[in-house]
Amino acid sequence: MSIRLKQWSMPVMGCLALLYPASIAAQPRATFDYVEYQGLDETPPTPEGFYRNPVLPGFQPDPSIVRVGDDFYAVNSTFVWFPGLPIYHSRDLVHWNLIGNAIDRPGQMDFSGLATDRGLFAPAISYHDGRFWIVNTCIECGDNFVITADRPEGPWSDPSWLDFGGIDPSLYFEGDRAWIVYNDAPPGTPRYEGHRALWLQEFDKAAMQVKPERTLLVDGGVDPSKNPIWAEGPHIYKIDGWYYLLTAEGGTADQHSQTIYRSRSIDGPYVPGPVNPILTQRDLAPDRPDRVEATGHADMVQLDDGSWWGLFLGTRPFAGQSTLLGRETFLLPLKWVDGWPRFLDPGEAVPPLVATPDLPVSPGADFASWRDDFDQVSLSDEWMTMRSPTGESQMSHDFERGELELVPGTKAAGTLDRFAFMGRRMRHHSADFTTFVDLASEGEGDFAGLLAFMDEDHFLTVGIEDAGEGNRIVVRLRKDPEDAERGAVIYSTPWDGDEAQLRLALRGGTATASWRRRDEDDWQQSPQIDVEPLASIHAGLFTGLVVGPYAVAGER
Repeated sequence: MSIRLKQWSMPVMGCLALLYPASIAAQPRATFDYVEYQGLDETPPTPEGFYRNPVLPGFQPDPSIVRVGDDFYAVNSTFVWFPGLPIYHSRDLVHWNLIGNAIDRPGQMDFSGLATDRGLFAPAISYHDGRFWIVNTCIECGDNFVITADRPEGPWSDPSWLDFGGIDPSLYFEGDRAWIVYNDAPPGTPRYEGHRALWLQEFDKAAMQVKPERTLLVDGGVDPSKNPIWAEGPHIYKIDGWYYLLTAEGGTADQHSQTIYRSRSIDGPYVPGPVNPILTQRDLAPDRPDRVEATGHADMVQLDDGSWWGLFLGTRPFAGQSTLLGRETFLLPLKWVDGWPRFLDPGEAVPPLVATPDLPVSPGADFASWRDDFDQVSLSDEWMTMRSPTGESQMSHDFERGELELVPGTKAAGTLDRFAFMGRRMRHHSADFTTFVDLASEGEGDFAGLLAFMDEDHFLTVGIEDAGEGNRIVVRLRKDPEDAERGAVIYSTPWDGDEAQLRLALRGGTATASWRRRDEDDWQQSPQIDVEPLASIHAGLFTGLVVGPYAVAGER
């Protein structure tokens, strides 16, 4: 029998055959036959020639885009998820396929001990002289860096760390020269919370380092008299002799917006456009249909027909500002008015239907449903784990038997350690995640099942747990740091056996956990669970729900 074994200390997509270390021989094992996802949102049919946003649904924040010939490539933030910085490809801007991850080797980055809202913020992707470039910030794990690749799917280089502070860098190339524009503290003492500035620094491509001098481009934001907060996510484009500076403002919550400046010189002075912001939803009625919120952090590209299109992030709350999906990636055309680009007019809502770009339709991933029987040689790039793949927990993938096995340590989802978990993004407000698990317990407290994870303080689990005098089906919820690291037990029932088919059914702000035996037709289920406390607005705003197989060993 041929078995692919992979430790979590190795790349998720690696093909290295490994044996379990003797030190984990007494640990429990949790075997998963499959995981299935079904999105259940009721969406009207999309008319021919139109598309619906978001184009990248679920946890896909801070998009950046680059065009190379007929191809478009996008990248998103992943914070402390591994592998990180997903690379998406499209030929029509509407349909996208994940082709790899730029951070896919443990040696590239170390997320050990970091909270979920740390790590990789706001990558920016570029193409120049036959190479792909990503410049990025790793919060609390090394500051700013640049990586390169000959092909967008990788392999990407190890980071070259850059000698400047701040966040949200992006590269601009012109001829043989290059510059990095970024967010950092303003000159002198900040006048108020969130007072930031945008800076420009020349980049030496040969040395892979910035030059020492830097230039202040924007102090505060469009209107300094109003104390604008968090000017960030800047990009520079040269269009018809003007340098345009596209930047976010207002923070990444409901006040988020996108603004525009321009200058005749790359180092300024930059003048704000006559209409700013050029994209926001903060002034709109909360009862509008098809509501999108928190729009901003945009990047844009030009097509052969002269039109400009941009990706940006937004949220789709199920109530108030609450969503389990996190910040998602949207697409809109820009119109030009008197030499200035604009996504939407003031007071204009993100439309539910948009006419497609004038590009040949290309195939994309089916985000509505998927099933992984673990019978392929390599696991999908969609699978992620939390933090750097090192430590006691292990994973093996037997593709001939079609099984995924987790061999957990005692670290639970509520810790800042790495724990035994593999998940994929939830992409619909209403969705079912289903699996079949077999727990080989070694003692009381061993647990295996499904985990729906927003961050270390906000998650839901259902699974089989060894209760010492027999197994139980246990549902746990963690909604604040005061709850147990495994989550508080909200439902428990005896279970005669080591196997169960499990399902988490998520419906906006509520959920139910279900279970049954392999040969049964009917599901048993928990009472309805209030999961609104897991919404991203309560969990730092940055991430979205990721769901999948999870196991943890009891304390012994």
